[in-house]
Amino acid sequence: MPKSTTNSSMSIYRVAPYHYLHVLDQTTNVTQVKIGPMTFIRQDNQEVVLGPEKMITIPPRHYCVIKNPALRDSDGAVVEDEHKQVKLRHSELEVRRASEPFPLFPGEVVHTPVTPLTIVAANSALSLQAILDFTDDDGNERIAGDEWQFKGPGTYIPRVEVKVVRLVHAVVVLPNQALRLRAIKEVEDGEIKRVTGEEWLVERVGAYLPGVYEEIVDTLNSYVLTEKVALHLRAIKSFEDRFGKTRKTGEEWLITFEEAESYINGVYEEVVSTVDITTLNNRQYAVIQDPVLDGKQHLGAKKLVKGPNSFFLQPGESLEGGVLDVYVLGEDEGLILRASEQFMDTDTKTVVKKKHRKGGEE
Repeated sequence: MPKSTTNSSMSIYRVAPYHYLHVLDQTTNVTQVKIGPMTFIRQDNQEVVLGPEKMITIPPRHYCVIKNPALRDSDGAVVEDEHKQVKLRHSELEVRRASEPFPLFPGEVVHTPVTPLTIVAANSALSLQAILDFTDDDGNERIAGDEWQFKGPGTYIPRVEVKVVRLVHAVVVLPNQALRLRAIKEVEDGEIKRVTGEEWLVERVGAYLPGVYEEIVDTLNSYVLTEKVALHLRAIKSFEDRFGKTRKTGEEWLITFEEAESYINGVYEEVVSTVDITTLNNRQYAVIQDPVLDGKQHLGAKKLVKGPNSFFLQPGESLEGGVLDVYVLGEDEGLILRASEQFMDTDTKTVVKKKHRKGGEE
């Protein structure tokens, strides 16, 4: 309630239009409202406890909140008790919007001063939370604690049963980008039900407005793949990748240009590194240790690759001694070879037919 500006020695009060007084009858202890324009003559048993005060004016597209509002009947008239005292809805709040100027009845308090209505722009939303059980204008039953969004563009009309939690802005997803989202509560993403803590990617280009139970974990940029660069990935959980292949926890594999021109790692994938292609010319060769053959890694085995050739080292493979140069022999030169382990010699330049070599044989 506004502070009193009265002078107890005054007997005549000239109340201008759109002003009011609070007058206490000391005989009945009832406070009444006197509304201008008028000239009020104070009696000996009366005391002006407030005023003259200017009425509250709410312009268009504004609102205010009144605490302990006066009780009104179905016609909007103020209800009084048997003592002519205005009845109040104690401890309750009432939102009032643009209307004719009005006075405060005794006991009413301005809880929120006149404030512009909140305009929610396009690609934005207000996250709302119910603090009381109620049914909204669309017939939706809201229970205290429920959260939902008011999406723009539009003007939000406040309610006493609803608290504004925060303003949410859409995030723009550019080409070759994705948003990594996490569900902070069970939620439906279109036709997909997400459980608490679940993560997923949104790769649709354009503005994306996170839901009330969604949080943005990170913005991911794609890795651009070429014929000379591949991507080394590792599974952090068993899942089915975007190519329909089942990956086990800890499994590693390569994504090459033949599979995708650009790639964004999923929520259950981590990027180990980028892998450059290994190129051999016609005078080079390489020995691959622990080679991957037909999708399986053969530990302890070796594979000879002769140039000219180009290949990517698969996860777990390594080059023994790196890229090696071939031996160039003249007409009067030769090489003495020793087998480091037994093998089948199929080189037609050294043997007429296949020959089994034993370890240590020269």
